[in-house]
Amino acid sequence: MKVKLWGTRGSVPSPGPETQIYGGNTSCVTVSTADAFIVLDAGSGIRRLGNDPIVKEHKVIHILLTHLHMDHILGLGFFGPLYNPAQEVHIWGPASFNHSLIDRLNRYLSPPLFPVNIRELPANVIFHEVTHGFFEVNNLKVYANYVCHPGPTLGYRIEDGDSSFAYIPDHEPALGLRNFSEEPDWTSGYAIAKDVDLLIHDAQFSDEEYERCVGWGHSSISHAIRFAKLANAKKLLFFHHDPNHTDKQLAKLAKKYLKQQPYNAEIGQEGKVFDL
Repeated sequence: MKVKLWGTRGSVPSPGPETQIYGGNTSCVTVSTADAFIVLDAGSGIRRLGNDPIVKEHKVIHILLTHLHMDHILGLGFFGPLYNPAQEVHIWGPASFNHSLIDRLNRYLSPPLFPVNIRELPANVIFHEVTHGFFEVNNLKVYANYVCHPGPTLGYRIEDGDSSFAYIPDHEPALGLRNFSEEPDWTSGYAIAKDVDLLIHDAQFSDEEYERCVGWGHSSISHAIRFAKLANAKKLLFFHHDPNHTDKQLAKLAKKYLKQQPYNAEIGQEGKVFDL
């Protein structure tokens, strides 16, 4: 199972010389095997992915959306395979209490926000509403469950034999927990991340920034480390970088918090590949 990062930034794309190391594209990650190709989220990073020769190798592509905040879907309409009638694209994601997944996506993929309606896309597009539980994508076993973030938001765990990977890009596990990182049964996302080989997790804020943003649905870097330790993840990638954090600031913050809480962790970097 190969995991590649195509977009690591949170909230809004932030391209520029100050973000060229870790990347300025918003959330997009691929998981691939010989038999399956999964895209996690459709942030601005999915546009570049859609132009890569790798997507032409797969007639069937699965896009798993964690939620429908704009930074996680703004690249969807620019994903090349959606305009290829020879390809089949499955879009998985959460509905809301009042609206289906396709109705929610239609709010973006329709005028005046976008010139093309979903029904006009040339590819064979199939929608799947996800709540919580298990499903399979070819040879991969996927577990989805809701996590703490404003609006219906999912985290995903993907297993391939003995290898496991968890993706929780927008997450505030410390919210409302007086003893956060000490009570696994009461911690959002724990079952998704437990004992995984690789955990990609929200790490948007410094501790000082988090204090001003409690309830916004994101984690501090130190909370991400504490969550990974609680879940016993073998490796942690800091993700959903704040758009105002430069590469230098990210490196400084990671060094600071990993000195306080040593762990096998690193900053999520656009283009990085992990073989599990």
